[in-house]
Amino acid sequence: MTTTARTAATTKTEASAPAPVPVPVPVLWLALLATPVAAAANAPVLILPDMAASLGVSTSTAAWLVAAFAWAMAVSVPLLAGLLHRRGLTPVLRLSGALLLGGTLLVAVSPWLTATLLGRAAQASGGAGLVAAAMSLAGSARRMGVISAGFGMLGASGPLLGAQLSHTVSWRLALSVSLVSLLAVPAVSRYATARAVAATATATAPQIGRFDAHGAALLTVLATALVLLPHAPAVAAGSAAVAAALLALHVRRRPDGFVPAALVRSRLFLGSALLALALSTSYFTLLFAVPRLLSDRAGWDVTGAGTGQLVALLTGSALSWLLAAASARMGRTAVRTVLVAVGTLAAVLAVFASWGPLLLAATLGGVFGATGANAVLSMQAASSVPDPQRPTAIGLFTLCYQLGGAFGPAIATALVLG
Repeated sequence: MTTTARTAATTKTEASAPAPVPVPVPVLWLALLATPVAAAANAPVLILPDMAASLGVSTSTAAWLVAAFAWAMAVSVPLLAGLLHRRGLTPVLRLSGALLLGGTLLVAVSPWLTATLLGRAAQASGGAGLVAAAMSLAGSARRMGVISAGFGMLGASGPLLGAQLSHTVSWRLALSVSLVSLLAVPAVSRYATARAVAATATATAPQIGRFDAHGAALLTVLATALVLLPHAPAVAAGSAAVAAALLALHVRRRPDGFVPAALVRSRLFLGSALLALALSTSYFTLLFAVPRLLSDRAGWDVTGAGTGQLVALLTGSALSWLLAAASARMGRTAVRTVLVAVGTLAAVLAVFASWGPLLLAATLGGVFGATGANAVLSMQAASSVPDPQRPTAIGLFTLCYQLGGAFGPAIATALVLG
């Protein structure tokens, strides 16, 4: 064989060789990356009076620290998912880690409410980026189920963990638990480097093109208005309607922009996102309402109600992983039927039950439906678009899920707590 022939054969062999496929990052690293933010979000629930006294404000004013975290989490997930879509995994991990660390340092040292609010918002934004990265790397409902169940478990443990850290050390330490996520960043970063070297088209490969700043701004305004809807209904509803109309026009003008037209027109994506919003809203309503119902209807004291709810939340979160693991065999229709049935039963029990265990069953059903939806429906939503748009789809899906955290407490306050 001549040198020219050998060269041609080698070139042909190299061209026909399959591109290396990156090994999936271990799911426990993804869970560690994403789930501590759930504990950080719920850590202030039992320690708001301590926080208010330290900052020299009323408890109702200190509650804005919770609202600021929820708002920043909701609006940052789609924004950082968009960055993931355009620039890849490594920039998102770096920016998210910096936001989380900087926000935590500000919370740790600030004596003023305003600066502490900024710190909490930065913490939430950093956590949102890590969540977006972890969910985009999950790749299957089974792996997403591990992340979602971890969310439920750490979210359930957040109030008790926050109270213990506050009483033994400081409430500022209680608000810093999401720093644990940074332990996973080096491992996931190494995976990102290997993925880039593999040179394959993946969901987290960077995409080149002009950034749709107009679409991102309109989505941020819409999400902000929706988060504020329970607090200022008239103004927020008007703002949301205007922002939605402008965003719809923008999507028509730029169908490949920050909010892809393919997602807006996808029945699979819209159905998955709206069902997740409904189940999330139901869960957060039950989370805040059931402790009062246990006291009013069943005569349970605060300790008994809190312990019972914690057990129910942990159990429901664990069971949701079983649904996620079995979802591929069950099929889309069967999974949605289970989620709707369990969510509806949970709501009915909360309305009519007066026996304590049945009210706890309502909580278990609520968290099962919400965490199961987050695991399974997010994968269904992502499957409605090509791989390069998966981060965008997951980001917008997660925004819908997070809105339940804004609507649920307000519904509970109006129906039970008010």
